[in-house]
Amino acid sequence: MTEVIGSILVLLGAGFHFSAGLGMLRMPDVYTRMQAGTKASTLGNTLVLAGLAFYHPGWSLKLLIIVYFVLMTNPISSHALARAAYSIRIPLAGGTGIDALRDKQQNLRSKT
Repeated sequence: MTEVIGSILVLLGAGFHFSAGLGMLRMPDVYTRMQAGTKASTLGNTLVLAGLAFYHPGWSLKLLIIVYFVLMTNPISSHALARAAYSIRIPLAGGTGIDALRDKQQNLRSKT
């Protein structure tokens, strides 16, 4: 039974990895591609590692540490890359209506 649960979790994780790759291909700009890839791959990695924990219970602590590392580093690295892309003025998609960072920067400049 644990092998079935592990297989289902690994398969679900692979599905999320597939959706991350599909999002990287279909999204219109670097910011939405990064968001699609980061969220789906984080969940995909977590599910695959949880499935491996069912297959190899002795590895559970190591896999939990890896899941923690993925959950901490994926969002932080995605945020840093998005800010770097914004700072070198990579344009947003044409349909983007709100640029909250630009508005915040303009408000800070007007207060000084």
